[in-house]
Amino acid sequence: DVQLVESGGGSVQAGGSLSLSCAASEYPARYYCKAWFRQAPGKERDWVASIAGGGGAYYAASVKGRFTISKDRSQKILYLDMNALKPEDTAMFYCAAEPGFCNSRLRAEDFEYWGQGTQVTV
Repeated sequence: DVQLVESGGGSVQAGGSLSLSCAASEYPARYYCKAWFRQAPGKERDWVASIAGGGGAYYAASVKGRFTISKDRSQKILYLDMNALKPEDTAMFYCAAEPGFCNSRLRAEDFEYWGQGTQVTV
């Protein structure tokens, strides 16, 4: 079974940077859409960014140009580099994975596998 573990959260001043990582135990299927979501207190879990098996990356408008999603060559480590952080970026950040292609997967219910979350405070 796929298990995801995030790391790298913390507190940073506005305008600063943080990098998150998500390590997977395994990815049995050939293709996965991998993504980052975030959830602020009292709000829904919102999609932040996705990366497809071929490397194509997709971003929410609120983070485009500031955040970068990437993965390592083993395909088991997912990253989210966050720059120019704003107070409104404060949230619990989760990595997620779903077998198949990214297509229009933008909702939390589109993803089967989740990490436990890591807190980002700006």
